[in-house]
Amino acid sequence: MSIGCALRGELCAGVVHDVPRDIAYRATAGGGAWAGDERLAVSTLREPNRALVGTGFPFKDQGLLDAYLRQFAAVMTNTSGIRRAGAAALDLADVAAGRFDAFWELSLAPWDVAAGVVLVREAGGHVTRLDGSEDVLGHGAVVAGNPVMHRWLMNLLRNA
Repeated sequence: MSIGCALRGELCAGVVHDVPRDIAYRATAGGGAWAGDERLAVSTLREPNRALVGTGFPFKDQGLLDAYLRQFAAVMTNTSGIRRAGAAALDLADVAAGRFDAFWELSLAPWDVAAGVVLVREAGGHVTRLDGSEDVLGHGAVVAGNPVMHRWLMNLLRNA
């Protein structure tokens, strides 16, 4: 379950409930990101070759498959591994909690990411479009991570 709130186009709150594990993640703009009483923080990893990266397959738009496969190969050969959890909201919660160092997906809707974006940003990370725009409340690609890994992944994906 994922619920995001935006006021006047700005994300201000988000809740992601991982139902099978019964973990509720929550964040408010300026209030931090939390799982229960535990404050969340993105990873501090700076070496891409040790990174664990989350992703999602572009199943909604087969036209993105070739670009995605090039990106996937570039990420796979430069990191410790890639994981696919099945929901962008959970992937972003994993970035916020420091379990993933970064995340990207090419075809997402606002309802897929709104809550997770607040979690990552309040946990000290960055979330943008592939073009660098911070306005993620549309359809398209999303890239997230701690500040160092976000910058690295953005460059890698653009050049793949």
